[in-house]
Formats: sequence, structure tokens, C-alpha cells
Amino acid sequence: MKTTFSKTWIRSKQPRKQRKYVARAPLHIKGKFLSTHLSKDIKKKYGIRSLRLRTGDKVKVLRGSYRNEEQKVERVDVKNQKIYLEKIEFTKKDGSKATRPFQPSNLMITELNLDDKKRLQKLKGEK
Repeated sequence: MKTTFSKTWIRSKQPRKQRKYVARAPLHIKGKFLSTHLSKDIKKKYGIRSLRLRTGDKVKVLRGSYRNEEQKVERVDVKNQKIYLEKIEFTKKDGSKATRPFQPSNLMITELNLDDKKRLQKLKGEK
């Protein structure tokens, strides 16, 4: 069985092929899967619907038991496509605490981290 990523694959309706594409994608493409929607006021300000998550962004949880909680992004795991938020932990069976992973589709950016000059230029539409 071939384990390489297909550069020629465009799209398919078959879930099996979609999962295969995501699982075998290289990191520079997996990073694009970490985009999430912006809040209404940020959408209006920058004219953009979604943006890739970064450490330091303030995020609102839209689904699950932590719904409506707002926290900062602590860590972004590109390889597993998971987002870890500050102060949202769960207790493991051995009693230790661990941060809970979230999927980017279940989050919404409420405040952007604009420390990076390139990100700010991209938002303003400059080159």
C-alpha cells in the first residue's frame, strides 16, 4: 500500500478518501486545516471570514461541555490538528491533570494576537 501524499488529488465525495488526504497531508497543508471562524466584529473590521489559529489568540468554545468559555490558545498541535486552551484541564485516571484538546471547527476567534507583523499586514491586505 502506498503511504505517500498525493499532490494530484483534487476532491472526492468519498469519506474514506477525504480521511486519507487529511491523514497523509504534509505539515504545511495540515496547517491550513487549523483555520477557524472569526467573531462578527472581527469579520466586519478585516473583511475576512476565517483565519488560522495561533498561540495567544483568544477563543470561544462553541461545542461540548466547555461551551461559551473564552480562553487563550496555549498550544497548537499541527500534526494532530488539535488546539489546547489555557485553564481547561481534565483529570486523568492516575490523578494527574492534562489540558483538553479541541478541534478548530468547534472554536471561534474573539480576539487576535497581533504580535506578528506579517499577520497584521496580511489582515490589512498589504504586501
